[in-house]
Amino acid sequence: MLDHTLKSDAAPGRLEVITEAGRRRWFSRDDKARIVEETLVPGAVVSDVARRHGLTPQQVFTWRRQARLPQVMKADEPQFVPAVVDAAAAAMAPDRKAQRCKAKPDLGSIEIEVDGTIIRAGRGADAAMIAAIVHALKAVR
Repeated sequence: MLDHTLKSDAAPGRLEVITEAGRRRWFSRDDKARIVEETLVPGAVVSDVARRHGLTPQQVFTWRRQARLPQVMKADEPQFVPAVVDAAAAAMAPDRKAQRCKAKPDLGSIEIEVDGTIIRAGRGADAAMIAAIVHALKAVR
């Protein structure tokens, strides 16, 4: 009859049990951009770059794909542009006001000019809609 028992002269070894996956790593946009730029160098191999930074190639490929997508403005994030007051336009302002309907003094409004096209937005205008209009105007030109 065969003996199926494993016999070893060595002492029992140490057994390590990992109970948690560890803390999730976080990369800033600058870190992601730097790593993606490394992969764009001629002759670079994505797997090598990923391994060097302790990442999987799939993660780096995802970052590359995201970098190619157009940046979309989010409605909940305020977007700021410099306000320019044109002295010539300010001098002509009384003439322009005479041509338009008089607005109530307590209502605020803003004018946005994109390549000669003026968008007038009153109080309560939807920021996402204004952003979409500006984006569409830029795409047309």
